[in-house]
Amino acid sequence: MIEILTTGLPNTVQDLGRLGHLAMGVSHGGAMDKEALAIANLMLGNDPSAAGIEVALHPFRLRAHVDTAVAITGADCAISVGDRPCPPWWATTIRAGETLALEAPHLGARSYIAFAGGLDLPPIMGSRATDVKGNFGGLAGRGLSRGDRLALKPAQGSLPAGGVGAALEERRGATDGLASAIGLRVLPAAEFDAFTPEAQAAFIGSEWSITNNANRMGYRLSGATLSLASPLELLSHGIVPGTVQVPPSGQPIIQLADANTCGGYPKIATVIEADLWRLAQAPVGARLRFLPVSIGASTEALRASQQRHHDFIAARDRMAGSALASLMKDLSRRRQLGPYPRVAKAPIRYPYSTRASEQADP
Repeated sequence: MIEILTTGLPNTVQDLGRLGHLAMGVSHGGAMDKEALAIANLMLGNDPSAAGIEVALHPFRLRAHVDTAVAITGADCAISVGDRPCPPWWATTIRAGETLALEAPHLGARSYIAFAGGLDLPPIMGSRATDVKGNFGGLAGRGLSRGDRLALKPAQGSLPAGGVGAALEERRGATDGLASAIGLRVLPAAEFDAFTPEAQAAFIGSEWSITNNANRMGYRLSGATLSLASPLELLSHGIVPGTVQVPPSGQPIIQLADANTCGGYPKIATVIEADLWRLAQAPVGARLRFLPVSIGASTEALRASQQRHHDFIAARDRMAGSALASLMKDLSRRRQLGPYPRVAKAPIRYPYSTRASEQADP
């Protein structure tokens, strides 16, 4: 079990989302940066969709009431476990009574904490993700509060001494949008041609800023005014995370994880799924630039993202198998068991550095 010591209401229990219910008005939800949560889980030997904590408001602190392991990914922030510093994108053990602390990020916006085995909460509609606007999922459908206690499921593996880490090439050198604009790949949406040529050019050629009106439902942007070529009335239609709508003000809104499932504003573009993590890690005030791509390029980017997950799983399983084979040979050599000893479960080993000092800067 873990206990929340310092938090804010934007911090919630999340997994990879509640899929297949848009027709009933239920948002996809789940982690804003799904890749960060998935890889945190994979480092611990969990299923990628295991429930963890999304930290959108720092600092954040929790206390472990049992010996377990945690992985922290997402934003680049100062992390400590007990009196030990821990780099981001790292998995390590935490002992009963120790405190895990995450300070304010100096790059990125959201941190993710996965736990060995995952958080043990009842699934609703196939997911443990918190839907705050619907008031269900996660912990009673709300953000975390000081004093909350969350149970853990049984761990599926073990970590080597010193822990393990991961570095993603795609995230190396990523900007927070403050020093330079974040590039977001987009596809033209259904009403793109309904906007004036000037509006189309401004959308692609201008920089946009994330306003204070930004949360898990969506980001309102400020920049050039986007105008329709002629008045347009639309019935409400389905929208998904990444949809860029333009209300009468002419200032775009990017729909995100907890967005409504339908809306009537004209749609100018859609941010491709493979780039949604960039929005998740963009703070208020960040500058954005939209980059048009083809459907083929969008599909390839998503395929590459999914392949990274498969590579993590394959590498983890190879190392687990190697550890088992090594253990069997050692036991046989020592004649503690026969040539084909029965081993109920081998500890999982991972294909990453086992010392914090050796981790590549993500």
